[in-house]
Amino acid sequence: MEEKEQFFLEIYNLGIIKFGNFTLKSGMNSPIYIDFRPIASRPDLLIKLSDLLLHEVSYHNFELICGVPYAALPIATTLSLRSKIPLIIKRKENKGYGTERMIEGIYKIGQNCLIIEDVITSGDSLLKTIIDLEKEGLIIQNIMSILDREQGGIENIKQRGYNIRTLFRIGEVFKILKKKSFLKKKEIHMIQFFFIKNNIKNIQNRRISYEEKKEKISHPIGKKLIDITLKKKTNLIVSADLIDTKKILKLVSLIGDKICGLKLHVDIINDFSYSFINYLKNISIEKNFLLLEDRKLCDVSPTNCLQLHYGIHKISSWADIVTAHVLAGSMSIQNLKIPYNMGLITISEMSSHGGLSDDNYIRKVLNISLKNPKVIGTVAQRKVDDRLLLFTPGIHFYEKKNNLGNRYIHPVKAFERNGSDFIIVGKAIFQSENPKITAEKYRNAGWKAYENGL
Repeated sequence: MEEKEQFFLEIYNLGIIKFGNFTLKSGMNSPIYIDFRPIASRPDLLIKLSDLLLHEVSYHNFELICGVPYAALPIATTLSLRSKIPLIIKRKENKGYGTERMIEGIYKIGQNCLIIEDVITSGDSLLKTIIDLEKEGLIIQNIMSILDREQGGIENIKQRGYNIRTLFRIGEVFKILKKKSFLKKKEIHMIQFFFIKNNIKNIQNRRISYEEKKEKISHPIGKKLIDITLKKKTNLIVSADLIDTKKILKLVSLIGDKICGLKLHVDIINDFSYSFINYLKNISIEKNFLLLEDRKLCDVSPTNCLQLHYGIHKISSWADIVTAHVLAGSMSIQNLKIPYNMGLITISEMSSHGGLSDDNYIRKVLNISLKNPKVIGTVAQRKVDDRLLLFTPGIHFYEKKNNLGNRYIHPVKAFERNGSDFIIVGKAIFQSENPKITAEKYRNAGWKAYENGL
């Protein structure tokens, strides 16, 4: 940290922070303007900066480097020279002559590219660069910025499934400058106004409330699930991975008041019948929770449609929610003839250790999910866009990895780190000595973790 502090004090003397009244590229007004371009005239500082960036990200994970035009270009160039990783250049616009290419350099489809940005505000210019690179078939797994203004840009990028890190945050930068007495009183007042206006102290940790989330969710089942959650003060979904209907009904009678949803795998039930479904449906209405069939539809659309509506289970006739993989692409969850009162949950990322889904795949799933009006949310182990409900499986008070490859995380971590909306607990409850008491413990932990994040 001392090396980073010393470096920032050196570049601060170049006049990279200006105070006044500025309109940023994002359209926001700000009393503070940060400009890293003067560093381009100091090769010694460019080298120091590139070494700090390389320390933050393993360059063995990428094959190309690209700077967001144009301020980050000299930084990306120096980084390329220091790491001996090839550089590609992204144009801001097509010149309309010559090759008319937006991306200049030598590259191949499927190569991993590290993107360098100087300052993150809203993240919009960074997203434009990402889109243009992905159009060329390049994979974006790592993004590095020099400074985050803490105005939502980092969160905006992360919610789209990208891995992004920053060398400095504006809050810590101003602490350094204040500690070293580099700031005048007038400048300190401007900074304090900036912090209050943008709520910088809390922007990293604050999550939106269920009420706010409900305004962003369009599907009636998504809204209903939130209504149940608020009324019962529970975000707990229990996974009843049991093969006997009597055991499932006994479990539900004990925990029904503690949950907002019950997750089933009906294809593992030995004595499945419609009388069981009718009985379970009545309990769900009485105790006010939704039925989630974890079918994980994973075929082309016509087959998914048949599995949803036909066979001995006839899932669409009773389930409130059904899960689906989208390995077959966006069309696989279209034209499924889903009833208006049934929602879809996509599987972006499972809780198993060694899963094959990478950041690129997860990002594509999230984009497909956002574009399908039947999708209410997704299963993942990370923060996602606020327009999706986030369901986190693999919840256990004792974080561990078992010999079957399952990873478990604490419910508090699911909300604090992942920004979860709902936790899914299975064996920890139905295999416990007293499922009712255990379910209440998980319900209480999940609700407190949600409230503490507001």
